[in-house]
Amino acid sequence: MSKARCMWMRGGTSKGGYFLASDLPSNIAARDAFLLGAMGSPDNRQIDGMGGADPLTSKVAVIAASGRDGVDVDYLFLQVAVDQPIVTDVQNCGNILAGVGPFAIERGLVTAQIGETPVTVFMQNTGQIAVLNVQTPDGHVTYKGDARIDGVPGLSAPVPVQFKDTAGSSCGALLPTGNEVDTINGVNLTMIDNGMPCVVMRATDLGIVGDETPENLESNEPLRQRLESIRLQAGRLMNLGDVSQKSVPKMAMVSAPKQGGAISTRTFIPHRCHKAIGVLGAVSVATACLLKDSPAFALSETGTGNQRALKVEHPTGEMTVVVTLDSQGIVASAAILRTARKLMDGTVFAP
Repeated sequence: MSKARCMWMRGGTSKGGYFLASDLPSNIAARDAFLLGAMGSPDNRQIDGMGGADPLTSKVAVIAASGRDGVDVDYLFLQVAVDQPIVTDVQNCGNILAGVGPFAIERGLVTAQIGETPVTVFMQNTGQIAVLNVQTPDGHVTYKGDARIDGVPGLSAPVPVQFKDTAGSSCGALLPTGNEVDTINGVNLTMIDNGMPCVVMRATDLGIVGDETPENLESNEPLRQRLESIRLQAGRLMNLGDVSQKSVPKMAMVSAPKQGGAISTRTFIPHRCHKAIGVLGAVSVATACLLKDSPAFALSETGTGNQRALKVEHPTGEMTVVVTLDSQGIVASAAILRTARKLMDGTVFAP
């Protein structure tokens, strides 16, 4: 296979190729070979493909009409490695998810309503359900609006995303070890999965302040080695097995908020420092802030009440996670505001 119909979209603070499942090979090896060629991987610059030389711009969504009750479409997220010949489905992506609703309507998988169209999405990677509300004022998708998210210039139509049943979606439990705090290599940390497997640690325990630039942290080789050693051990403890070739768990170093938010973060994903923070990563970190024994708890400002808007600060701004707590103070649901934009609709070619 050398070509396929594709829509290139920005979803949240990521971008990538959106495909109908029927437009890609059904054989996984053939599908992955095509996607590597289309992205230009493996190559640090991805110069011979559509990838943007960064994990955040080397992503793929595969979408199909769903046969599940109450679900409109099934969504499979694929991370295409930049410098390695690897395509992996071990994680989800809440940013790319933001484009799934508009894409499904544009491709005719969901009939647009007048005003706003809800799209219920089954996330195949983790077995979760999300509901996206897409702006369709005249029965067609619009990408113009007055919503702004940090990490993206300008204004766009809002795409509110509500997540359901996120706890333990990859690891089998919100806290895979059963503990709010564990210790690896002398570092106290919380291993948590509320939609994205994350290891949450105090920045100061890793020898950093927590306000460094991603470029500064990526050049800190001793830090990277410490993080990878912890990550490999945490992966097994989180029921993820050998994670040496996997993109999870994410490594989140937290510090006290600096811009009036709930917590400040610097996150490795896992070997590059995120210039923002992933949607589901933000949900997991925000949840960790509410656990009294977590290293994040004492650093965070979480407010009170059954519904709380937690601003998770990151290198290029903040992401607000709206959490609803049950009567026992446990996170029952989480919602987040994203935006998306169609960039290109046509045919993508691979060598």
